[in-house]
Amino acid sequence: MTTPDIAARRVLGAIAALVVGTLTLSACGGNASADANTDGKGGSNTTAKTSTAKITISAKDGATNASINSTGVKVSDGTLTDVKMTVSGSGEAVDGAISADGGSWKPKEQLERGTKYQISATAKDDSGKTAAANSIFTTVTSSNSFIGTYTPDNGTTVGVGMPVSFNFDKVISDKKAVQSHITVTSSSGQQVVGHWFGTQRLDFRPQEYWKAGSKVTMKIDLDGVQGANGVYGVQKKTVTFTIGRSQVSTVDVNTQTMTVVRDGQTYKSLPISSGSPEHTTYNGQMVISEKFTQTRMNSQTVGLGGEYDIPDVPHAMRLTTSGTFIHGNYWYNKSNPPFGQTGTSHGCVGLADVQGAQGATNAKWFYDNSLIGDVVIVKNSPDKTVAPDNGLNGWNLEWSEWTAGSAA
Repeated sequence: MTTPDIAARRVLGAIAALVVGTLTLSACGGNASADANTDGKGGSNTTAKTSTAKITISAKDGATNASINSTGVKVSDGTLTDVKMTVSGSGEAVDGAISADGGSWKPKEQLERGTKYQISATAKDDSGKTAAANSIFTTVTSSNSFIGTYTPDNGTTVGVGMPVSFNFDKVISDKKAVQSHITVTSSSGQQVVGHWFGTQRLDFRPQEYWKAGSKVTMKIDLDGVQGANGVYGVQKKTVTFTIGRSQVSTVDVNTQTMTVVRDGQTYKSLPISSGSPEHTTYNGQMVISEKFTQTRMNSQTVGLGGEYDIPDVPHAMRLTTSGTFIHGNYWYNKSNPPFGQTGTSHGCVGLADVQGAQGATNAKWFYDNSLIGDVVIVKNSPDKTVAPDNGLNGWNLEWSEWTAGSAA
């Protein structure tokens, strides 16, 4: 039988076992930290510490409409130590760079639309503790985004008639939102206003031609701007270009001559051959939008059947989208040159030239002395005035008409 002393010892033994068990549970439970210090009596005189560095990846994990321009990594209360970005699936690396102060990282190139990427980033705080962040996301798709192809290009020098012109790859229903996120300013101080031609083209120009020598800055801030239901912009950049000397050339169909005026002074007079009575040349202010040392011209592309197909038209400069050029002509009747005499073309303005675009011809001189954006005015033609959206020819609208087409 059990005596009282034996029973008491068993109870004490059980209690001791419970205490040991309790101590064991306490030692295994809770958060362990390599930074915790003991005071030598089983207690702790500090709390667990984590890095104070906070990493932010702009594209949230799982996002399906991430920006192709502004996606990147930032850190506060710390510095970035490593960022890796890859194309998910293929593992192809995306080049990027950490800023000099270690506070941010961004890709070197614009991302692709509709592509899945992964970013892994690490940083450390002032005490050397490390933080990490990861994100897997997909950039906005082509079907859910819009891009504006624009002219002129960054860093170019253009003529005084060159408008800023955007052609969007989607129909824009919120014109005000889109236009308000594109600003065009000039060092000349000229007021610049946008004008919509339909739902996919937006041009900007001042009331008068640009001042010669001025600098024009275009700021595009369309990234994330909703241009239509469920369709967002993806562009964010600044473009600058320079206005060169002023050159405006006037073609007089009555006299079949072109007078070139540079910086307000008559520079040269050239004999030309305009459109024939059957194929007259448009009147109005036209802007040179493209230049080709040689190009093919086929009448079928302008709805004139098989009347001509010339594979090497020299010194060609486009004046309208519909096919009006000022160009060299080497196939004229050498025994009776039309230049300065009569109109013989299918609507273009012709200058004497030679095959191969070589030689000191009038056409070569004008080509060499012309810039994209120079103005060519045609007057006294029996034809109508060119439509303002047929090429970069918005100068044919009165200022009141131009400003009426603004959505801002």
